[in-house]
Amino acid sequence: MALLEIKTAGDPVLKEISKPVEKIDKRLRKLLDDMAETMYASEGIGIAAPQIGKSIRVCVVDVDRKDRNNRYDLINPVITFREGSVVDNEGCLSCPDLFGDVERAEKIHVEYTSRFGKKKTLEAEGLLARCIQHEIDHLDGQLFIDIAKNITKGRPEKK
Repeated sequence: MALLEIKTAGDPVLKEISKPVEKIDKRLRKLLDDMAETMYASEGIGIAAPQIGKSIRVCVVDVDRKDRNNRYDLINPVITFREGSVVDNEGCLSCPDLFGDVERAEKIHVEYTSRFGKKKTLEAEGLLARCIQHEIDHLDGQLFIDIAKNITKGRPEKK
């Protein structure tokens, strides 16, 4: 596996609407593994393809991170259901050292294709739902700083 360069705010690829993945093959699975390795090395819980310079609808999420067995590889994800609303603080690998409050759905259902070409549906809530929404925003050319309130430099203190 390889560590990939993470693009930061200001890079035009982060503002593009990503193209759907047409073909799932060994090359795409390697990209997913490299994205995951980059995410783990950067201490992130999610990463989307635009963040590593690829304008395709792919993201990797692992909010647990402990044993790396709870990783989701989401290809062409689409949120089909949203419920509730919660505001919480977020950061982003593409916006180093910036944090802000973002309103997101508390629960979601997302349809996606797995790394093996299987159509799946995931019901998520809490941090997992927040992370998936954040990564899908990347696929739509939106950074969290575009919608965040109270943006600060440096990680905020826990209350």
